[in-house]
Amino acid sequence: MKIVILDGYVENPGDLSWQGLEALGELAVYDRTPFADEAEILRRIGGAEVVLTNKTPLTKAVLDAAPNLKFISMLSTGYNVVDAEAAKAKGILLSNIPTYGTAAVGQFAIALLLEVCHHIGHHDRAVHDGRWESSTDWCFWDYPLIELADKTIGIIGLGRIGQATAKIAAALGMTVLAYDTYESDAGKAVARYVPLDELLTRSDVVALHCPLFPATEGIINKANIAKMKDGVIIINNSRGQLVVERDLADALNSGKVAAAGLDVVSSEPIKGDNPLLAAKNCIITPHISWAPKESRQRLMDVAVGNVKGYMDGKPVNVVNN
Repeated sequence: MKIVILDGYVENPGDLSWQGLEALGELAVYDRTPFADEAEILRRIGGAEVVLTNKTPLTKAVLDAAPNLKFISMLSTGYNVVDAEAAKAKGILLSNIPTYGTAAVGQFAIALLLEVCHHIGHHDRAVHDGRWESSTDWCFWDYPLIELADKTIGIIGLGRIGQATAKIAAALGMTVLAYDTYESDAGKAVARYVPLDELLTRSDVVALHCPLFPATEGIINKANIAKMKDGVIIINNSRGQLVVERDLADALNSGKVAAAGLDVVSSEPIKGDNPLLAAKNCIITPHISWAPKESRQRLMDVAVGNVKGYMDGKPVNVVNN
């Protein structure tokens, strides 16, 4: 059986092994495949029965032109790059990686928040640049320093990752509110569910952990920001499209939003004209919440399990049944 990985570099830049997949068939691994070049995508798929992709799109046109393709496994949780309905119509199973980075992404959300509160990277650079050595006083700081104890964090989306963030926030002494269309017992154990407007008006920190759906796209917008406290902090390491970026940039520049910590933007890699690049007090990292080695190893293990399940006639994590 021929197995093709279309864009494996980000998952495995060399510190993991493809051995689990190599044991299942004839494996071809491409570090990157041009997203817009359907002819090249098809050439690389060739006669493969199984394809793994992260961000390389598999459109209806590609699926129609790949007659041997029977199974697609994502190297991610999201699967919007694949035309799932077209795959279903052709009898091609599509599986994703439903959970692998819960701890890592929750940890990173809090890391963004702590960086906003302390600007550790900035002050480290200041020390190495000699500013402490030449300081008149025994200490200095360039930004207001923020203590999180007794402040309120509102988490929009209280699934596994939201719950992981909630637990760490509670350990820091924060009051945890949450908004989710589905309220679970596990969520109730770590946060208090409230309506969205109440969360927006009461929270000192608003953290986004919800999926990207039509109802959540642009949920951080001018109208909802206006409901928030003056000086609110916004954290987003979920999906960039949850934020209307011009509205957030304007709110940062006006001071309505004190700071933002973002690991995602609407178009990735970020474009030079993104208004958040020039916004005040906006920390942006390059979509790395998911990327600790431990997290990527779990992703690899689930991907191997997806292919094994297909081969054994017992597919798992199928999203287009």
